[in-house]
Amino acid sequence: MQWLDGLVQGILLGGLYAQYALGMALMFGVMRIVNITHGDLMILLALIGISLAVTFSLGPWTVLVILVALGAVLGLLLQRVVLNRVVGSDPLPSLIATFGLSVALQNAMLQVWSADTRSLGGASDIAQASVQIGPLFVGVLPVIVLVTATVLTGGLDAALRYSKFGRSLRAAAADVDAAAMTGVNPKRVYAGATAVAVAILGFAAVFQSMRATVAPADGPFQLIYAFEAVIIGGMGSIWGAFIGAMVLGVSQSVGFRIDPGFGILAGHLVFLIVLALRPQGLLGKE
Repeated sequence: MQWLDGLVQGILLGGLYAQYALGMALMFGVMRIVNITHGDLMILLALIGISLAVTFSLGPWTVLVILVALGAVLGLLLQRVVLNRVVGSDPLPSLIATFGLSVALQNAMLQVWSADTRSLGGASDIAQASVQIGPLFVGVLPVIVLVTATVLTGGLDAALRYSKFGRSLRAAAADVDAAAMTGVNPKRVYAGATAVAVAILGFAAVFQSMRATVAPADGPFQLIYAFEAVIIGGMGSIWGAFIGAMVLGVSQSVGFRIDPGFGILAGHLVFLIVLALRPQGLLGKE
């Protein structure tokens, strides 16, 4: 029974990782922009949300709306101020620029919030609530996280496939010069895509701070999980990132049941195995 519970809890954990991975899938998998600040932006939004909740006595759902809007603004600024200056066929400049920004963000967060861990208050009832399904107990909050991740994945995939914005983004990602000749403004499209990617992190920030705690130094860990989920699922595939997050969550959950110290390592090992056997990812193309 513990293995079935491990599978269920892993899928629910994968819902949180999927929210980390969706923005990364959009930027890294589709736009080919390496954003090292991905995890730090999520932690920044979480800390801002916790501070707003404490200062103004806001509920978690009000904080969620604020952080999604704030994430969109931060993404727009990130693309226009930093990434538009370094974006190109070579991913190295964006990697270097966002690495420097990541270091700066971590130090700034340490100065403002110190190294203490924090969580989002006012959500204890829903965070502790669970329902019994047969012999298993399933948390209400993880189910909400998984449903939200599924809806976000479906919506983002549909937008990329069928909307004018999605077609413009895919065209700019495939060939910037050719897209510009057809009337697409690549910088404007990229700015919109980065705004969407960071706005999604607003969901992850709220749910992470409701489920556990956050600290200024946690960003690199979230970046690794997002990166591994995108690679496991296959670059360029939004649903691939979702599936990759599920694989990562299940492998960690099962690993924790084998040995409490093996969970995180199990996820990394599965990532390396997929990378070795199928470098293009589970849903990626050759």
